[in-house]
Amino acid sequence: MTRFAALLFCALAPAFLSGCAAPGDYRPELLATWPEKGYALGAGDRLRIIVFGQDSLSNSYTVDGSGHISMPLIGPVLVNNRTTATVEREVAERLRAGYVRDPRVSVEVEAYRPFFVLGEVTAAGQFPYVEGMTARTAIAIAGGFSPRGYQGEVDITRVIDGAAVTGRVPLDTLVRPGDTVTVRERIF
Repeated sequence: MTRFAALLFCALAPAFLSGCAAPGDYRPELLATWPEKGYALGAGDRLRIIVFGQDSLSNSYTVDGSGHISMPLIGPVLVNNRTTATVEREVAERLRAGYVRDPRVSVEVEAYRPFFVLGEVTAAGQFPYVEGMTARTAIAIAGGFSPRGYQGEVDITRVIDGAAVTGRVPLDTLVRPGDTVTVRERIF
């Protein structure tokens, strides 16, 4: 019976231990070397779209959970993972197709989606993004380190090309909208 129990344990152990793995891909080198391709829009961003000479089309639009904005005349426009320049071209093309003769469109980010701070901080949660923010600034916005917070490095989780990537980085690493900053507990 002990042999059977040992075989059963060996067969089931990998299945149980796989549940202990951290979610997402832990590849700090990918996070550190991720090239800047321009800001990729995502759910929660608020865009200011101006169609020159068309006041009824110029407005603020919030990117919904499916990555779309909905504009008069042309309906839903997919903006998820696109830059503002790409959205400008698409909106202009769709307006040119029977609605406006020569549309001139400007798109800017009016408000970025929030970032998140978890772990050993005074007030974990969701916060509005501030341009040029580092992990250190994000922690300060969350009320600072708790007495047990490790103050050397933090984990940042960022979605890169549709996959969540986590990396352990210095406190002076730039935080992007939508990132999750996790402060670990110190040992001593």
